[in-house]
Amino acid sequence: MRALIPVFLILILFGCTPQESEQGKIYTVNGEISPSEMGLSLIHEHILVDFIGADSTGYHRWDKDSVVQKVLPFLEEIKARGVKTLVECTPSYLGKDPVLLQKLTEATGIQFITNTGYYGAVEGKYIPAHALTESAEQLAKRWVKEFQEGIEDTGVRPGFIKISVNSGAPLSEMDTKLVRAAAITHRETGLLIVSHTGTWETANAEIEVLKEEKIDLSHFVWVHAQAEKDFENYKKAAEEGVWISLDGIAWDIPDHLERIVYCKENGLLDHVLLSHDAGWYSPGESNGGDFKGFTALFDELIPMLKGKGFTQSELDLMLIENPAKAFSIK
Repeated sequence: MRALIPVFLILILFGCTPQESEQGKIYTVNGEISPSEMGLSLIHEHILVDFIGADSTGYHRWDKDSVVQKVLPFLEEIKARGVKTLVECTPSYLGKDPVLLQKLTEATGIQFITNTGYYGAVEGKYIPAHALTESAEQLAKRWVKEFQEGIEDTGVRPGFIKISVNSGAPLSEMDTKLVRAAAITHRETGLLIVSHTGTWETANAEIEVLKEEKIDLSHFVWVHAQAEKDFENYKKAAEEGVWISLDGIAWDIPDHLERIVYCKENGLLDHVLLSHDAGWYSPGESNGGDFKGFTALFDELIPMLKGKGFTQSELDLMLIENPAKAFSIK
């Protein structure tokens, strides 16, 4: 009778402990890391955004070295504050540039995560022509290919799916297609679905599509949840398993403070993600325009939160543990 090899021994032989197997992995522009390596993270920022439109944008619109020179001081600021990872949320046809992010990693040591997916808001200005006629399945095939083979010829794999929809419900046909394509891509890749949304009404409309596709909602991020006026809807989101992204800190610190305090009082902090939605080097503007830094969270909001009785473990939950859990691919 053949002896059975214990599971733990198999894992050791193949270089993977049970804990590592459970953790999953995260894809940065420089390759795969474990969730424990993600560290202090900003989950929604932008290095460069090009608003000219899907039919006109392209790498010819900016010089990578000039962008690096412009944004480097802002990245050194957050590195000094302990930031290890920056999730770059600029999508395709709006200025996504994986090679630029690799250059910034080389210059700073900060890990960057880029994405696959399309941006449907602003009535489709940033949607490529092929997306207007292709099905959700065809779009998903493109996005899955980026995950499997890399973005264009860069070899860089996306670490999440970034889509966006227009405000209100029901969703338009195009927006519904994007959400469905994201669901299909998630099933094939495990990538987190991060959707520029706004109000709970819009988020709930997306959730209905994801439920139709049998998606576990712990893999969905409600982006710009600070746009929701009724804080009670945060409870509904958390009950569904949705990540509540309060990501406009650079633009309204007191409002975010109030919302985060509410989440603490109602036991929702394990569903909260925080970021600035800052940066925004703008091609076509002199020296890239007015770049907004990423320090308000650390220099202004965190002292306010501590003044409200937040502990370091609660801050670490929102800024270290939650990002690692959300972006981890099992």
